[in-house]
Amino acid sequence: MTSHQQKRSGREQSSLLRVASVVLAAASTVMLTQPATAADYTITGSSNTYLRMTRTINKDDLYPLYEYLRFSVTAAEKDGSATSLHLGAWGRVDLFDKSTDHYTDGDLQYGYLSYQGAKNNLVLNAGRQFVTEGVAADRVDGLYVRSDFAAGITAAAFAGSPVVTTPNYKGGDFIYGGRLAQGKPGLYSIGVSALRNESDNARDREEEGLDVWVHPVKQVDLTGRSSYNSITDGWMEHAYTLSVAPIDAVTVSADFSRINYQDYFYNVTTTAFALNNNGGLLDPREKVTAAGLSAAWSPVKNLTVAAEYKNYGYEILGSADYVGGKVAYTTADALSLGASGHRMDGSTDRTRYYDYRLYALKKMGHTELGVDFYNVIFDRPIDGVKSSYALTGIAGYEFTEKLNVGGEIEYSQSPDFNREWRALVKVAYAFETKGGEKGGKSEK
Repeated sequence: MTSHQQKRSGREQSSLLRVASVVLAAASTVMLTQPATAADYTITGSSNTYLRMTRTINKDDLYPLYEYLRFSVTAAEKDGSATSLHLGAWGRVDLFDKSTDHYTDGDLQYGYLSYQGAKNNLVLNAGRQFVTEGVAADRVDGLYVRSDFAAGITAAAFAGSPVVTTPNYKGGDFIYGGRLAQGKPGLYSIGVSALRNESDNARDREEEGLDVWVHPVKQVDLTGRSSYNSITDGWMEHAYTLSVAPIDAVTVSADFSRINYQDYFYNVTTTAFALNNNGGLLDPREKVTAAGLSAAWSPVKNLTVAAEYKNYGYEILGSADYVGGKVAYTTADALSLGASGHRMDGSTDRTRYYDYRLYALKKMGHTELGVDFYNVIFDRPIDGVKSSYALTGIAGYEFTEKLNVGGEIEYSQSPDFNREWRALVKVAYAFETKGGEKGGKSEK
C-alpha cells in the first residue's frame, strides 16, 4: 500500500521534473535564438549564503547553512519585446544537530520562461512562479498571462498545479484564476479577482476579491482590499488604508482591517495557521478588528517624528490599545538613528506592557556597523520574566561592488527563552554581464 506522504512526494517529484523540462527547454530557446535575433542580452545572478547559529532550550546546537541562488538571462529584441529565463533555488545543510526532521533540505523556488511584449504590457510566463493577482498569492507550476486593453482595462489569468512544500498537506491538483481591472494611470484602479483550487472533484479553495486604489489629488491616497470565501460563505478580510499629506512635511494615515479566522485560515498550508478543529491552535470562532491612526512630521531634512495609535478588538481574547511614537534620523548613505516607545494596554498579562527600541547604523567607507536594542517591560512577570529584551550587533564589509560579507550577533531574554544567543553570518555575491549583436560585452 502506498502512503499519502509517498503519493505526495511522487506528485512533487513529477511536478519538479515538469518544471525542470520547461526550464531546460527555455534555456535552450534563449541561448539558441539570442545570437541570431536579439539586439541585446543581459545575464544576472546572485548567491546569498547564510550560516545561522543558536542553542535551543533543549541544549541542541543548531548551525544550519543556507544557500540561495538566483539566475536570469534576458534577450531584448529591437522591437522592444524581450524573452527571459528566471531561476531561483535554495538548499540547507545542518552542520551539527538537526534543525528539522532531516539534515538537508532544498527547493526550487521558481523556474520559468517569460515573454514581455513590446506593446500593452503583455507578459506571458511558463513554469514555476509566484502569482500575485488580487486574492491570489500562490506558487504555481503552470502558465500566467496579463495584458492591457483599451479604456484602461487590464486582465490577467493563470492556471496550473499549486506548489505545496508541507509533505502531509493535500494542496489540490489544479489551481486557476485571474483578475480584471479598470483604471487610469496616476488616478485610480479598481479590480476584481477570483481563484479556485480543486482536487478529486472537491473544492479546496474558492475565493473572490475586490481591490481599489484611488489617488484623486497629490495629497490623498487610498488603498484597500476585500476577499470572500465561497466555501464557508463568509468574508475573509477587509483591509483599507487612507493617507493624507496636507503639507509636504506632514502625513496623516488611518487604517482599518477585519479578519474572520474561520474564513481567512480555511485550508491553510502550514500548521502555524491551522484552526484548532484541524489540529491547530487558532480558534475558528475568533474575529479581530483593528483600527489605527498615525501622523508623521519632518521638521527638518532627514528627521522624522511620528505618533501612532491602534486598537485591536478580539471578540474572544478581548481588546488591546497600542499607542506611542518614534523618531528617526537618516542620511542618504552613511547614518541611521532611531528610537521608539509604545504602550500596549490589553486584557491579558501578555498584552499589558511597555516596549522601547533604540538603534544606530553607521557606514564608514566599505564598513558598516550597527546596534539594535529592543526591550519589553510587562506589567506582571510572564513565567517569571518581567523584562524581555534583545540586543543585536551588526557588522558588514563591502569587498567589491559584487561581494559583501556581514554578520549579526543577538543576545536576548524572553518568557520563552532564558538568555538565548543567536548569530548569523552572510555572504552575498552578485554579477551582471551585458552584450549585443556585434559581440560587445561588459561585466559588472
